[in-house]
Amino acid sequence: MAATKKLQTKTVSVNFGPQHPSMHGVLFVRAELDGELIVQVEPHIGYLHRSMEKIFENRYYNQCIAISDRADYLGGYFNETVIALAAERLMEVKVPERAEFLRVILMELTRIANHIFFWGNFGQDLGSFWTTALWAWREREMYYDIVEEISGYRQHPNWIRIGGVYKDATDGWLQKVLDFCDEMEKRLKIYENLVTYNEIFLARTKNVGNITKKWAIDWGITGPLLRCAGFKWDLRKDDTYSVYDQFEFDIPTTHNGDCWDAYRVRMDEITESIKIVRQAVSKIPDGPIRTKLPMLVSPPRGDTYARIEGPRGELGCYLVSDGSKKPYRLKLRAPAFVNLASITEFLKDQLIGDFIALLAIYDPVMGEVDR
Repeated sequence: MAATKKLQTKTVSVNFGPQHPSMHGVLFVRAELDGELIVQVEPHIGYLHRSMEKIFENRYYNQCIAISDRADYLGGYFNETVIALAAERLMEVKVPERAEFLRVILMELTRIANHIFFWGNFGQDLGSFWTTALWAWREREMYYDIVEEISGYRQHPNWIRIGGVYKDATDGWLQKVLDFCDEMEKRLKIYENLVTYNEIFLARTKNVGNITKKWAIDWGITGPLLRCAGFKWDLRKDDTYSVYDQFEFDIPTTHNGDCWDAYRVRMDEITESIKIVRQAVSKIPDGPIRTKLPMLVSPPRGDTYARIEGPRGELGCYLVSDGSKKPYRLKLRAPAFVNLASITEFLKDQLIGDFIALLAIYDPVMGEVDR
């Protein structure tokens, strides 16, 4: 009788991206599979690298603000604000209160638009809700109409200035902002009915992934991914800036740390952002929108770090000034980059069928990752 040969198995390497239609931007991930199980993942980034931080060293400060829009290209107002905030701290410049209120309104509107885009893409990523992607683009058009009226641009506003903002609100603009909030509240209910407790959606997200509080802290994860693990941390309250201390709002937090919780936190944050915008519109004072400064500012020698709560977590700016009109060093702490580093461990030992859902909750913007 012939001896029976012992069966041997080996892992299979599968490439995801950068052309894969379900991937965010141009992220390339090589996954090593043992059957249906992910043994190892190796992310490859840099397809959108533009040497942005080196370019900053050869541009005036207000030019740096314009360039920063191309980092997180879905959240231009956040990029611009954190750079202006760092320069203002070095220069000890006080921003007029009206400008601070306008900044908050635009940042929170942008947070709403970002989370709506996440909602739309998440449904599409799971392969079950193409409608969400179409509706997300529809809602973003409402947002773009509002920001275009005040800044003149849609996606890359170049509206924040060191010491204030470029343009004041036009006649009737604040009412349009309130109308947008009213409309979004109605549509959020439709979103909930369509997706949140849909059986297919629950099956793809509930108990899929498990972000723990300790694990998130160890990796330096911030934003919705940290809060879905039960850590109630938001810079708008815990290291407040601008005029956020004048508003009443909650910090949505869940405790399971799965894909559904990551989704739930973002949806609840839309509601809280609407609260902030309404309060800001009702309290906004009259007055100037910018401190009088020269066009080409020269912060004194020194360094500082400013941070704000972006849609994906802590967005920071480390600024070093040598006293000239151009920054000696301007480094952005990109939350998408910091968060995404953890996928090497997060995706390990997960099922390949959950790969897209697990990656999608990071909501990475590759322009910010690569810079």
